[in-house]
This record gives sequence, structure tokens and C-alpha cells, in this order.
Amino acid sequence: MFTKITIQTDERGLLFHKGSYVRMLLPGTYRFAPWSQHSVTALKVTKPFAVEGKELALFLHDETLTRQLDVVRVADHEVVLHYEDGQFEQLLKPGVYAFWNVLKRHAFVRADIRDPELPAEVDRALLTKLTTHVQSYEIESFEAGFLFYNHVLQRQLAPGKYYFWRGPTAILVKTVDLRQQQMDLLGQEMMTEDKVTLRLNFVCQYKIVRPDRALELKAFDEQIHIQLQLALREYVGSLKLDDLLRRKQEAASFALSRLREKSEEFGVSFLGAGVKDIILPGDMKEILNTVLLAEKKAQANLITRREETASTRSLLNTAKLMDENETLFRLKELEFLEKICEKIGSVSLTGGGDLLERLQMLIGEKKPAGRGRA
Repeated sequence: MFTKITIQTDERGLLFHKGSYVRMLLPGTYRFAPWSQHSVTALKVTKPFAVEGKELALFLHDETLTRQLDVVRVADHEVVLHYEDGQFEQLLKPGVYAFWNVLKRHAFVRADIRDPELPAEVDRALLTKLTTHVQSYEIESFEAGFLFYNHVLQRQLAPGKYYFWRGPTAILVKTVDLRQQQMDLLGQEMMTEDKVTLRLNFVCQYKIVRPDRALELKAFDEQIHIQLQLALREYVGSLKLDDLLRRKQEAASFALSRLREKSEEFGVSFLGAGVKDIILPGDMKEILNTVLLAEKKAQANLITRREETASTRSLLNTAKLMDENETLFRLKELEFLEKICEKIGSVSLTGGGDLLERLQMLIGEKKPAGRGRA
């Protein structure tokens, strides 16, 4: 009795004799004698060509078979994007692959991962399916980026998003912030020319204009910080405390001029600076407060003496005018009368004597002439 084997339309058969491949069988029915030691493996043409336990190379000498296969060899430094009928199917790693071409149309896009950046022909819409094979870096609009392969600088990157294959090349992207930045110098102890130790709070604004220099300098921010410290120490150390307190706003101009001398070296534009606080030791504060209080008291005493002198001088001038002018003397009498009338409803005067003398007696001045009754 013969063994009957049927190969379906969507199948191809592989005929083996004693385990060795003989040829490909097209769709149809085949009969084999039991003693012939033939066997047939049926493969679906909708799936990749693969025979369990057999290497692909064992079949590639059959030209009839290979005409119905798309064979792809992927080198160690490559990856291949596999498309079926225009749709992405999978990413092929290094190896040899075969796909039936009788029902489906296959296309392949190769990428050399020794050049890690994704080529333009790779559709960015596929990246969600390639997350395990691709890494990305993003450069913000206010940043400058620098691309390194195996720690070697390749080029500067403009703002945008960049994709790279994960492979033998180590990828690194460093960014530099190009926005205006501020550096605070807080609680820096410094000594004036007259050996007074104080603490200074200072602020400086700057902007990086050559980002490559920021990468070339180790501890970039720290170096600017040190330059600012040195400039302030130079300024504070050249002045006595009183001069420093009087000219503290000039410290900003001095420090800024010193920093701008280093602008080219650092690749930085220094925009502004200013003194926030000068903090004195506790005992020095007490001394200055005592001096200030004494100065204010002296000023107050001086003003008081000036007013008393002016008042005395005014009285003296008035007395001289009254001696020289009888009319003015009479007006003074009326002035006394006005003062009395402001406080007393009615006034009766009896006795002799001058009117002025009697009025003076009414307001309390002791004069021997006249007698008054109110």
C-alpha cells in the first residue's frame, strides 16, 4: 500500500530521502511506497521558510526552491527592516532568513549600525515598534547639543529629536543651556584693608554664547564662581570698611569689569552684577550703631543751639526797634491788651500810671506803678 500525501495550494512540500533533502514539491497529491524511505515536510507559504532541525543552507542549492524564496543575509554590523506587502513586519538581526514570495511581496531596508543615526528612509512612525532597538535624545529650543560616538565629539546638534540604533557604538548627547543664568555668591567671608572681616552676598547674571567652550572647561560653573570670588576679594581688600560701605555699589562695576576680561576664555557674556547684602560681625554692628547714635545726638544738639541763638537774636532786634520807635512801643501795648482780652471777658483799670505798666501788672509782671483790678 502506498502512502498518499497532499500538498495544499498555500503550501510547498520538501521531499527527503533517508533524511536528506531531494527537491521541492508543488501543490498536488503524491504517493510513496512504504519501503522507499521518503518523507515529506509541508510548509505554509504565508510563514517564513524554516525547517526544524535543518539549516537553511541545506536547501539553497535547489534553484527551483530559491526562485520562490526571498533570501536575506544580515551582517553582524547590520539590521534589516522587513516589510510584507508594504507593511512593516519585523526587524531582522544578524543571520540568514528566507521568506516565500509566491503569495506576499517582501521588501527590506538595510541599516549599518556602525553609523548609529537612523537613516532618513526609516519611517519615524515605526519607532514605537522599535523601542528595544532604538534610543532617542531631545534638544530643547533653548539648548545646544553635542553628539559623541565612543566619547569622541562628532558635531553640534540643533534643537530637535534624534534617534540612534542601539549597537556597538556608545552614544552620548550632552546639552548646554543657552538661557540667561544667575550665579549667587552667598555668605562669602572677606577682609577689608583695615582688617575687618565681613560676609558678602553677591549676584551675577550671564549667558553662554559659545557652548563648545562650556564643554571644554571642567567644572564650568565652579570656575566662573572662583573668578567672581577673586574679583570681589580684590575690591574689598583695597578699601577700608567706611569706604566700602559708602562705595558698595561700585563693587558690582568692578567685579563685572574683571569678569568681562574673561568673557572670551569662558565663551560667556556677563550681563550684570550687584551687591545684595554686606553682613557685619555682631560687635562691629554695635560699634557702628553707637557711632551713628552719637552723630544723630550731636546733630540734634546743634540744631537746638541754632534755634535758641536765632530766637535770642530775634528778641534783641525787637527790643532795639521798640527803643527807637515809639509807635512800635504802642503796638506792643496793644499786643499785651490782645493777650489779656483773649482770656478775660471784661477788664477795669483804676489808678494812675502808664497803660503798658498796668497791663504788665495784669499778666503777672511786677511793676511798682499803678494798681489794677479785674
